[in-house]
Amino acid sequence: MKKNLFLIILINIFLSLNLYAAKNLYLSYKQIPDSVYKNQRFEVTVKALITTDNFTNLTTTFSNSSNIELLNENNPWKKISNDTYENSYFFKVKNGNFKLPNIEVNLWNQNLLVDSSQLSPSLIRYSEIGKSDERFSNIIADNIILKAYKTKQYNNNSALTIIDIDAINSNLEDFKLKNVEEQGLSNLKEWEDIQNLVYYFVTPIYQKNLTFTYYNTKTNSFKDVKVPLVLQNELVSTQTDLNPNDSTFEKYKKIAAIVVFVIFLLIFIWKRYKIVLFLTIISLITAVLYNLPNSTGIVKPDSFVYILPTKNSTIFFKVDKEEKVEVLQTKNGFIKVLGVDNGFIGWIKEESFETN
Repeated sequence: MKKNLFLIILINIFLSLNLYAAKNLYLSYKQIPDSVYKNQRFEVTVKALITTDNFTNLTTTFSNSSNIELLNENNPWKKISNDTYENSYFFKVKNGNFKLPNIEVNLWNQNLLVDSSQLSPSLIRYSEIGKSDERFSNIIADNIILKAYKTKQYNNNSALTIIDIDAINSNLEDFKLKNVEEQGLSNLKEWEDIQNLVYYFVTPIYQKNLTFTYYNTKTNSFKDVKVPLVLQNELVSTQTDLNPNDSTFEKYKKIAAIVVFVIFLLIFIWKRYKIVLFLTIISLITAVLYNLPNSTGIVKPDSFVYILPTKNSTIFFKVDKEEKVEVLQTKNGFIKVLGVDNGFIGWIKEESFETN
């Protein structure tokens, strides 16, 4: 009986010592926004105060979140001073019914857990902006810089423009132009808080400029970005996606070949000269070759359609499924194709093409 009582006393003493033992890890929010907007990329900075030198690393886990995306879960902790570490996590929400995660940080000495601490989620207000603005591009950023732009003839009625944009603390992956039917992302890169976007869009050939807006989080206001649509003076036949079949010169060549054949045929019927017969046959072959329909085939799924027939050309778009196409031209290992169903024109690599 006395032994059992002694054991109970020892256990209570041990639990009491652990209960009142000094903590080695304290967490707090250093930076957290009061409110966020739909699609906004926002930063939450966590501060860790460590009161011991006997540790090797920190680990972070997240739990019980909803309708929120954590963009840099494995971001390493940075040492600020001898006892202070910080970590900045970037989040993004799609709708108002979201909840920040519980953040748990563990302090380790090799494989031994030294201490653990949790941060409960803070409430953040949510709102949507730009819903009634037809020029709003869905972008919320500290700043946007239009680095470069280029406009070239796409077909007889349209122009293709490529823009190169840098943005700070932004969501360029959500960029979209309203009231523009043909558009798409060519390339997206990211370095910490800076993003770079290469984007293309097709507009009527008579349109002289295009303006879109973004929301500037530094000034809390909408800012305009104006893109001049100035056609470049380049050779359309080799550097744009113009359909050769629509060329007036090509149509005249086809008509001229038929006219020449008819003239030689009439002369032969009238004069019966052998040389005229020879020329009639040659003109017939030429007329047939000029007026033969283009060969057709299929673009393989997951193939890229390029703007130019070069290795470093910007990607126009990616083909998700088999596309029936008409062959317009071949050059440098590329094939210029015309989409049978949706009318797109672009260059594909020869290995992306299959005959019917």
